[in-house]
Amino acid sequence: MSHLLLDEVGPGEELPGFDIDDPVLPPGIDAKALQSGGYPYAERLTRKEYRQQVEPLQVELVKLQRWVGRERQRVVIIFEGRDAAGKGGTINKFMQHLNPRHARAVALSRPTETERGEWYFQRYVEHFPTAGDIVLFDRSWYNRAGVERVMGFCSEAEAAKFLAEAPHFEAVLVRDGIILIKLWLTVGREMQLKRFHSRRHHPLKRWKLTDVDVFGLTKWEAYNIAQEDIFRLTHTDAAPWTVVKANDKRRTKLNAMRAVLARIDYAGKDPEVATEPDPLLVGSGPKFFATD
Repeated sequence: MSHLLLDEVGPGEELPGFDIDDPVLPPGIDAKALQSGGYPYAERLTRKEYRQQVEPLQVELVKLQRWVGRERQRVVIIFEGRDAAGKGGTINKFMQHLNPRHARAVALSRPTETERGEWYFQRYVEHFPTAGDIVLFDRSWYNRAGVERVMGFCSEAEAAKFLAEAPHFEAVLVRDGIILIKLWLTVGREMQLKRFHSRRHHPLKRWKLTDVDVFGLTKWEAYNIAQEDIFRLTHTDAAPWTVVKANDKRRTKLNAMRAVLARIDYAGKDPEVATEPDPLLVGSGPKFFATD
């Protein structure tokens, strides 16, 4: 694993003394983590409150899946956002009680040489659902405008071409009847550092942390610019973005579920369970699209 010491990584990003290889997380980062990035809650949701809320929402997801199957619908949910925002864990909670024959998660690795020679969207399209199925993407075609752009894996021209084409691509999907939901999970700077530090030092989490992830810690402002461009150019009436503030993993899972359930009018919906998500944590527009 690459050694990384962050002292001054960009304007406004001073993080003196943070060494990802030091097993001791600086107390200043730990203290600021939960409310970093303007997170509105000073305490995490308790485990008891979480357990009381999550199972009824998972029941609603099962109802949704039955409706999708019965009505021969196709649902695509993409989970995008900051590294360490909890995309994988949230997807796992979505999938926990769904029928795996008709719901699956897709997390693609880096493209092969053959895939690099194809139309950019091609390798994602082949994983789209047939009638009656749900597909959840753990990252998506937005890799081109996010990590690929920031890390120099594509050119600025390629990223600009993608940002121009993505709204048209998504509009075609929606016109063809696909229910497309785009979720963007975001975390504050200190929370990202805390979670990466945990991955570095927890023996069961180290597989989650790559050298690219570690180097990406020095690219916070570049990711801000990429995020702003994504929202500005690809938030459309046909395929809007929904941002979920994700500093508290329990609240993130609950509110991501609510955001999806609120978007679809499925049979048997319980309005007392499938409520609108927390407006302090979930939304669209300038309040949620602004970077810190």
